[in-house]
Amino acid sequence: MMLSFVHLSLVGLSALGAAEPPRVTTQRTGGNALLFAVHAVSERVVWASGTGGTVLRTTDGGATWTPRPVPGADSLQFRDVHAFGADTAFVLAIGNGDASRIYRTIDGGASWTEQFRNTDPDAFYDCFTFTDARHGVVFGDAARGRTHILRTVTGGASWELLSPQNVPAPLDGEGAYAASGRCVVHGDASTVYIATGGPGSRLFTSTDGGASFSVRETPFVRSASSGTSGLAFKDANTGIGVAGDMTNLRGDTAGAVVAVTRDGGATWTLRARPPLPGALTGVTWVPGAGENTVVAAGFGGVFWSTDAGATWSAVTDAGHAGLDAFGRTAWVGGRGVVTRLDW
Repeated sequence: MMLSFVHLSLVGLSALGAAEPPRVTTQRTGGNALLFAVHAVSERVVWASGTGGTVLRTTDGGATWTPRPVPGADSLQFRDVHAFGADTAFVLAIGNGDASRIYRTIDGGASWTEQFRNTDPDAFYDCFTFTDARHGVVFGDAARGRTHILRTVTGGASWELLSPQNVPAPLDGEGAYAASGRCVVHGDASTVYIATGGPGSRLFTSTDGGASFSVRETPFVRSASSGTSGLAFKDANTGIGVAGDMTNLRGDTAGAVVAVTRDGGATWTLRARPPLPGALTGVTWVPGAGENTVVAAGFGGVFWSTDAGATWSAVTDAGHAGLDAFGRTAWVGGRGVVTRLDW
């Protein structure tokens, strides 16, 4: 499901709470694109993508961000990015029909190869993940009564649409929110998780590397326009998710928008919502900053927690979308900026 975004200015807020706050740095990207996806490969190499065909890469932790444009893709919305270093990366463009595409680079974005172009006018792909350089999974909104999940075992050289027998039957109008590149994530090489948005806010789970999926219910808010928007798993069992009402981007105050699981999504425990209104887009663990340190992003700002979402502090009320972390650092994509948090 495609999301619009309201242009917001960056307004810093003092972080509250007893835990030591992170050091916050605003990194300018040299453009005005909204960065809907971030993938941190190391403490220095980070990729980001977003509106207006934007793809960016940093090799110095974000001190400088360099455009790595895909030729002829200026009109596309790159809502997800997944990288395997400074040289190899994949980007996913979203949209109906042939607007949904996947490109790969193996030379750091100097050139790109189109690997997939959707030929189904009713299909719309939202997010992807790669469990390794050869195995990847893409989720798309339901169309014509079937669930759309693509899988590759060839590093994207070919993609297979999974058969209806291997995926959950969709709810009417079921899809995912292309809000942070985190509606499809993996816990390890075998476990893949898909978060659906409205109307059901369900969790699709694979334990065979994305070859087949089962479905579980979640406690997240649900309606035609509300549902789970992003997930983060640090292993096959331990995960956190966020949700929101995507028709109330700046004003959403719904409960049931943060929850954690310790058993791979079989059960969830609801946690507090962050202190500012706004629909949440995504969440990430910050592995080097403590076992329960997480950062969440949304249309109402950027937030951090050191107790897995039991309590939150605000960094900014400016809208952000994509995010990822490596070590003790998180990078969160905004409009024309990346907000870096260091512990």
